[in-house]
Amino acid sequence: MSIDPEKLVTEVALPKGVKVTIKKRMLEFEGPLGKTFKNFRDIPIGIELAENKIMLKAAGPRKKDYSILHTARSIIRNICEGLIEGYTIKMKIVFAHFPITVKVDGKTVLIENFQGERAPRSANIVGNTKVLPKGEDVVLTGYVWTDITQTAANIELVTRVRNKDHRVFLDGIYGYEKKKGIETKAA
Repeated sequence: MSIDPEKLVTEVALPKGVKVTIKKRMLEFEGPLGKTFKNFRDIPIGIELAENKIMLKAAGPRKKDYSILHTARSIIRNICEGLIEGYTIKMKIVFAHFPITVKVDGKTVLIENFQGERAPRSANIVGNTKVLPKGEDVVLTGYVWTDITQTAANIELVTRVRNKDHRVFLDGIYGYEKKKGIETKAA
């Protein structure tokens, strides 16, 4: 199936305060909240930087190329939005018998006393994500959406219940709220 040629070119308007530079298909973004980069070497699209926008062109006329084009557009929009507003994910610590303790040690999150285990479980923090344990909540904040969600997934996966009935043993750390903006206070 072939797509209309006009739909194979799109542009992303850069918000005020965000600067972008291109070096060999590597986009470097700089905004009020920080600096980050995205590698487009393995993504088959054409990228050009105009005055205040990024022009994207699909590699071919197929539906797959159209999908890749719009995925790249969404990635760029999310990065620009994150550098302006930031993102927050809240996670809830759930336990029945053994109280779970969450601590941050450098680039790892330590989950202690999970189901009474003596050795702490650890999850990696991706990128510049900030992890803040507050009572029964764990608040993840940052300006790169993919880094924050991957850190949340690492925490959820490391607290997955194994070798027990997961319908009965509901202990773990689960995400319950995702929103734009960096939150500094607990709810």
